[in-house]
Parts: sequence; C-alpha cells; structure tokens
Amino acid sequence: MTKSTETSQVDAAVNNEATYGSFPLLKRERTWSAGDFSWVTLSLAIATWAFLTGGSTVLLVGFTDGIFAMLIGNSIGLAIMALGSVVLSQRMGVEQYRALKSVFGVVGVGIVVFVVVLLTEMGWTSLLGVMFGRAFSEISNQAFGTEFAQFGPLVTVFALAAIFVGWIILSRGPVMIGKLNRFVAPGLLIVVALMMVLLMTQFSWADLFAAEPLMPFADEQLNFMMAVEFNLGAGLSWWPVMGTLARLTRGPRAALWPAYGGIFVGTVVAQLVGMAAGLLIGQSDPTAWMVPLGGPVLGILTLLFVGFANVTSMASIAYSTVLAVKQSCGDLLARVRWPVLSAAFLALPAILSFFPGFMYEQFMTFVVISGVFIAALCGVIIADFFIVRRQVVPLRALYASGPQDPLRFTGGVNIAALLAVVVASAFYLWMYNPITLETQGLFRYGTATVPAVIIAMVVYLVLNYVLNVRRGRGAYGEPDLFAAAGRK
Repeated sequence: MTKSTETSQVDAAVNNEATYGSFPLLKRERTWSAGDFSWVTLSLAIATWAFLTGGSTVLLVGFTDGIFAMLIGNSIGLAIMALGSVVLSQRMGVEQYRALKSVFGVVGVGIVVFVVVLLTEMGWTSLLGVMFGRAFSEISNQAFGTEFAQFGPLVTVFALAAIFVGWIILSRGPVMIGKLNRFVAPGLLIVVALMMVLLMTQFSWADLFAAEPLMPFADEQLNFMMAVEFNLGAGLSWWPVMGTLARLTRGPRAALWPAYGGIFVGTVVAQLVGMAAGLLIGQSDPTAWMVPLGGPVLGILTLLFVGFANVTSMASIAYSTVLAVKQSCGDLLARVRWPVLSAAFLALPAILSFFPGFMYEQFMTFVVISGVFIAALCGVIIADFFIVRRQVVPLRALYASGPQDPLRFTGGVNIAALLAVVVASAFYLWMYNPITLETQGLFRYGTATVPAVIIAMVVYLVLNYVLNVRRGRGAYGEPDLFAAAGRK
C-alpha cells in the first residue's frame, strides 16, 4: 500500500467520523451555503405538520388573530431556538450534543438526550410517517374508489414504507439530504401557493375573515395567548435538530439567518393555508381536502409531492437525533455502523405509527409539552454560552475524559444546569398546564415560555456561580489548556 493510498484512507475515515460521529468539521467539510441551508429549512418547515399547526391555531382564534398569534409566537420561539442551538454548533463545527457538554457535562447531555430529545423526535418522526400514510390512503380512495379509513391499517402500512424510504435517504448522509431539498423546497412553495388558490376559488375572503374559531373558550384574551403559546412551542420544537444541521454551513451568516428566516417563512406560508382550510373546511390536513378541491389528477399529484417532502423532513430530523444518541452513548456505539444506528432509531417511530389516531388527537398537547422543556434548555444554554463563557468554549476539552476533564463538573453532570431546567419547567407547568389547560392570571399577559426562559437564565447564573465558577469547575474564563499542551 502506497503512502498516498494510506493518506486517502485516513482522510476518508476522518471525514466519515466528522459527518457521522463526533469530530469537528473542517472548513472544507462544511458544504452547505446559505442557499443550501435555506432550502433545507424551508423544506422542513413546509412539511405537513405546519398545516396541522395552522389548523390547531384556529381552534382558539379566527383568521386575523391567528395571523398575529402565528407571527408573534414563531418569531419569538425561533429566536430563542436559534440562539440556543445554531450559534454554538456552527461556530465550532461540532455536533450539537457534543458542544452541549460545555453546558450540561457529558452525563448531563445524555440525560437531556434520552429524556427530552429522543422522545420529542420520535413523536415528530412518527407524525410525518402517519401523514404520509394518510396522503397515500386518500390517493387510493380517490383513484381506485377504495374506502380506507383515515386512521386505518393502510395508513400504518404506508407510514412504515415512508420510514423505510427515509432510512434509505438518511443512510446516505446529509449531502444527499441537502441535494434533495434543493428540489423539494421550491416545489413545496409552489404547492402551498396552489393550495391557497384552490381554497379561495371555492370560498371568498369575506367568508375567511368572518369565520369563527372552531373550539374557543369564553375568554378571548385567553384564547389568543394560548394560540401564541402554541406557536411559541412550534418555533421552539426545531431546537433538537437545528444545531447539528447548522454545523454543516460555511459560516455564521449562512447558518443563523437561514435557520431563522427559512423556518419562519416556510412556517408562515404553510400555516396560513392550514388556518384557512381549518376555518373554511374544518380540516387543516391537506390529505383530507386536497383531492376534493384540486380534482383527481392535480390533487393526487400534489399529495404525492407533499408525501415525499415528509420523507425528506423525516431524514433531516433523524440525522440529528441519531447523532445525538451516538454522542450520548460514548464508546458504546462508536463501532456501530451509521445505517444500523439509523434503523434502530427509526424503529421507535415505526412502533408509534401503529397508533395513527393518537398522534393526531394529541398533536397540540405534544407540541406544547415539548416546548416546556426546550424553553428551559434554551434559557440555560443562552446564559452559559453568551453570558458566562462569552462565546468561548475550549474545543479540545469537549473531547477530554476522566478526572482531568475540565468540563467534568460533578461526576460529568452540571448540577446547576439541570436544576435550572427543572425549576423553569416547573414554573411553566404552574403557569400553564397543557394537559388540563389550567392557567394563572399572569399567563394572559406574558405567556409561559418567555418567563420560563428568563427564570432558567437567572437560576442558572446564580447556581452556576455558586457550584462551578467560584470553585473553579467548568473551565470558565480559562484558556484552552489542551490546545496549549498541544503546542508544547
């Protein structure tokens, strides 16, 4: 074997570990431009769940108030999400959950991944699969005259097929995901515009603006704040995947603005259609009304495209989640091949796809509950990275282990960070219980998310100073000792 061959094999191995493992990406390995990342985020945002988000919003408010709730909730939620994920990972080119070792400690990251991230992304992935199944069962009903139920066995069969196709895309890595989304995202924008045109050819704008909310409470102010809170949760829900995807971009501007703007634009245009369909037809999911409005040919072609877009979104979500699980397990999964890990994760949402009705019925509760914990996590991350560390993280320490690890904290756990998350989450659930829908008076004026983020930041800053900074734990304000050692 020649020296050049050996070098090529080493380079390939390093690149593979950077893409599918824990190594930081070099500049030449960051392949996504701002345009590439914008198409990825647009494609993610216009997945079918955005229509459901719009339809759920108008359960509480009409079209005009729904627009304001959507804009307020998503703009604030996405800003918190981007500051709590995109900047940290992109700056160092490090997978999001490896970077979060500097905040939670290596064991603390594992707790976050298995308690919050894994369960949240299982839910979103299974929801995408179920939507795919509903689209194809509706195509069968319209094209072949079948009478399959909207949550019947065929939905599960097609959901499993979607998960399998998603695994094929995922096993080929983020480059394949990026290439597909260059075509999917523009097509989705056209499809969404077409959906709105078809809706408004059957109804008037006066009908839309006069339509009453579907299931409101008597208190209009409470209805509006609940709608805002729901959209805040929708914006925050991007946190588990966005940091890992952002590290593939070429620079900070190519990461932050597409992450915020792409998701925001995609969400807004799709939610507008979902709100209109929910108010005028009583169904926000296009799988239920696209064929009747668009006709058998146009409607079926549209559903085919939307169904495929769900699969690419599924692959993007699963890529970040599988990396998170791999990082959290350390050497335990280091030698397991990427396709095998991907299949293991996708087996979990595959199980949920056997209960398609449950995912739809609990959609609003699922979004808000996931936002409870993500809001607290983002508050802690923002406080640590921007205020305490001042955006300086010792890169080599992220890969250290044992008693000499500068980021060991207390047995691998930053107790201050986890306590702050618990306190802020408890405050959120006291302010607004998404299961019982009980609220405190302050909720009507400030939501539960914004105070929870602030409380998480304040509690963390105090506890972290007492438990870590004052005792010299966590490598705060210190040079990167590992980098210095490497230069000697």
